[in-house]
Amino acid sequence: MITVTGRRRWTEEIGRYTAFGLVMAVVAAGVALIFLYHWRIGSGLIGGSLLVGAGLRALLPENQLALIAVRRKLTDIVLYGGLGLLIIFIAVTITGGPLD
Repeated sequence: MITVTGRRRWTEEIGRYTAFGLVMAVVAAGVALIFLYHWRIGSGLIGGSLLVGAGLRALLPENQLALIAVRRKLTDIVLYGGLGLLIIFIAVTITGGPLD
């Protein structure tokens, strides 16, 4: 709801960024695991966060997405989902290396 002064309530602004905060929390957990030398799990979490972002983009209305809605809906879903699956695929299929 917009108030008389033309500003939105702070509760509405927080609601707009909840989905983005969820995705970024999963990314932060993934980065933390990568720093702890658990790069497969961390990369999987980052890929999973992109899949979560694609799902949220598909399910939530435009006014609740804030920074997740960048392009057209279908473009965002395809790019987030495709990149998420690609990152998970790479994390699962790479074998060997100094961190295994």
